[in-house]
Amino acid sequence: MADELGDHLTAWRKLQGLTAEQLSERSGISRATLRKLEHGDAGSSLESFLRVALSLGILTDVVAAADPYETDLGRARADEALPQRVRR
Repeated sequence: MADELGDHLTAWRKLQGLTAEQLSERSGISRATLRKLEHGDAGSSLESFLRVALSLGILTDVVAAADPYETDLGRARADEALPQRVRR
């Protein structure tokens, strides 16, 4: 999954005509960190990913994709109160 996400980031960067150096500078991360993200290193930080997504102009789409109320299950259970904690 991380590999696929990294491929998508690489494609977005190339579609926008940005070099890896340009994107890393715009995102405020090192070139090595961007390389890890683009190669699907799951150990990369969420903050780094979000910085890159913001720099690519796709952060809003990323946040929307994670919205549970945009799913069938989320819409079906939208009227239910979410528990404060889920225990085993």
